[in-house]
Amino acid sequence: MARSRGLDLIEIAPQANPPVCKILDYSKFKYEQEKRLREARKHQKAGLLKEIQLRPNIGTHDLDFKLKHAIEFITNHDKVRITVVFRGREMQHQDIGAALLEQIKEKLADIAVPEAPPQRERNRMMLTLVPKH
Repeated sequence: MARSRGLDLIEIAPQANPPVCKILDYSKFKYEQEKRLREARKHQKAGLLKEIQLRPNIGTHDLDFKLKHAIEFITNHDKVRITVVFRGREMQHQDIGAALLEQIKEKLADIAVPEAPPQRERNRMMLTLVPKH
């Protein structure tokens, strides 16, 4: 039947009993499928990456304030990158920055998990947190 019409026989649902097939133009079918996928991606919200920058000698109140923002971002299902920026002599005390990131990781452990261990890049130390499912 498909050959007589100049179309293709396409298996739509092979798991069904009996399998479902349709007679249509394969290129048009493929195009419609890709169009549906593009449309679905357009309406999909990707996990955005939000960044919070800190200094190693941040005060406790300031840290708590920044962590409130991080909690808000994580509850909105966004990734959060926490960056500790070192300037001048602070570069000699990167252990303080590492301890700060560890403290933040422990405080947010119930709602987020680290994507990777803290990374160092020139005068910055970064930790990316991903919401728990």
